[in-house]
Amino acid sequence: MAVEGRPPTPKSILRGHKAQVHAATFIRNNERLVTGDADGFVIAWDLTIMRPRAVWQAHDNAILGIAGWGHDRIITHGRDNKLIVWKLTGDDEARMSTTLPLDPCTEPRPKPWMLHLLEVNTMNFCSFSSCALPVPVLPGQQEGQNQDTVEASKSESELLIAVPNTLASEAIDIFHLPSQTRRHTVKLGDKNGMVMAVALFNQADSLTLVAGYENGLAMVAHRDSVKNDWVPLYQVTCHSQPILSLSVSPARDFFLTSSADAVIAKHPLPPVVSQGIISTHVTTTQAVQVSESEESDKPVNAGDKAVGKSLLGEALAKAKQNPSLQSKPPIKPEEVQTHPLKTVNTKHAGQQSIKIRSDGLVFATAGWDSKIRVYSTKTLREVAVLKWHQVGCYAVAFADIAFNTGTPSINDQNLKATESTTGTQPTESDSLAHGTPKPNMDKSLTVVPKLVELTVRDKRLRQAKAAHWLAAGSKDGKVSLWDVF
Repeated sequence: MAVEGRPPTPKSILRGHKAQVHAATFIRNNERLVTGDADGFVIAWDLTIMRPRAVWQAHDNAILGIAGWGHDRIITHGRDNKLIVWKLTGDDEARMSTTLPLDPCTEPRPKPWMLHLLEVNTMNFCSFSSCALPVPVLPGQQEGQNQDTVEASKSESELLIAVPNTLASEAIDIFHLPSQTRRHTVKLGDKNGMVMAVALFNQADSLTLVAGYENGLAMVAHRDSVKNDWVPLYQVTCHSQPILSLSVSPARDFFLTSSADAVIAKHPLPPVVSQGIISTHVTTTQAVQVSESEESDKPVNAGDKAVGKSLLGEALAKAKQNPSLQSKPPIKPEEVQTHPLKTVNTKHAGQQSIKIRSDGLVFATAGWDSKIRVYSTKTLREVAVLKWHQVGCYAVAFADIAFNTGTPSINDQNLKATESTTGTQPTESDSLAHGTPKPNMDKSLTVVPKLVELTVRDKRLRQAKAAHWLAAGSKDGKVSLWDVF
């Protein structure tokens, strides 16, 4: 990212917005970066060429939030009291305008097809949150087991949207799409002020809601299907100013909050129980940590090595055998937790946007002092300061790096090509030697990897998907794109 001894510099600067950038998100496996500004304009940037592919005015007022839904839909939330779902495929982009808001445009810019429109409250400056419908957990089945396919299909067809209530600014409405009906109205208190940030997600086989309020209170509530009510699990006031943003970890084991003050707080997500099943996110994390610590002390079993047991599989097996590694008992309604995991005074007030990366290792904030700061989620220590903008930053977004684990690299493809060409199974040293005969191999057999031909666009696409992008939107209307860690 930066030469040693020199400050880091962005990989690219995306210029095009006329007003301050308020929202940003990556979609389509990082092929597109979608940004929204205070004038209601949305730009879909092609990260292979760093140019716009679609530009339109989604709202008549400032954009509060943007998110992708599946591969062909974009959700925008504006201060014109509207939440809109747009259909934007690759074919749709061909008919869209690429004239940026900075440039004069004599003709109206075409808009994508509007699929859904919700009339919502935007007086709170609070962006929406979305999640798929809960997937029931069968008796005797652990959370997440054989559910990925079902949850993926449900998230493609149905979605829940959480936004502040239209009449009571301290309450939260949860809508269902595509029916556009209100499913729940959640009111967790009368004296907390307006809802400033919200997150909705599935935990076990039901819904969990995280809310940040105007008085600095952070609260977690769980949907109890038996009582048909929302049960508070955690609440604490770590901030002296209104909460500006919150972000939930990918493992659903903690969440972070930032505020107009200089404090960043790390909060627990208490486990919930449903049908006798406790959420196992914490159990898995503890098991992996114990397995790693015991790995060096325990001799390797040749039989296990031959079978090919994974570290996670062994960890889960140990956690199952050792009761001390199991999750804590579910929190009863009267046992509301009131202690955060960790708080830190960063001495930098006004970190407006906070986002955790998909691997859960780092998070970033956008500061009113024009700096983007990267922190460790484990220690909350500052690990990088990214400085390019001259005015305040309002939005940050991380590219999703989780999907890269299943994407074969160039070296992987070369190894497969080698195997098909020579009829042998190449070893790890084969990939490093690049065709050099090995001392213990027949000298008449030389491994020559077959070159994989890639077009320039394919190379750019691979690079865009593999980069650990961090995007930051600023008051100057520019978006800085960094490749970090």
